[in-house]
Amino acid sequence: MTRCPECGALAHTHSCEELFHTVLALDHSRRPPWGPLHGVTVSCFLLQHPSRLPAPRRLPCWEILHTYLGEGVFATARLTERSRRANSHRNAGSAPADTVPDVPTPSATPSPTSFSVTITDVAQDGTFPADGFPERVTAWAKATVTAWRALVIA
Repeated sequence: MTRCPECGALAHTHSCEELFHTVLALDHSRRPPWGPLHGVTVSCFLLQHPSRLPAPRRLPCWEILHTYLGEGVFATARLTERSRRANSHRNAGSAPADTVPDVPTPSATPSPTSFSVTITDVAQDGTFPADGFPERVTAWAKATVTAWRALVIA
């Protein structure tokens, strides 16, 4: 079996990219449990696949994960909306806000290449079942922060 070169996940029947598109479709339905966790799932994926996210753009993802883990899903709604607006084609080139929690930011190079929880774990059978989805996303967020923090603080 092949491993993802960025997150280290075993590629079973779906690549990380394919799984990401599947969860995005569920997120964009805005239905629970997927919709409310959109910002968290995107942040986890991008921080575990950093080639898609230049270092200066990691700040909003990092902020979303720390807010989610510290304050919960409802506290991330404002941050997710701000990131969504900044990512809009109408705001191309706008700089992200600098309101990051007082924690080291993940700009270290090289990036982590192994995480204890990846998108394949959250996807389970590739369909991102609703049952247990929030708990799997929380584990994914914790694993992402833990791996990056180990590099940033080291």
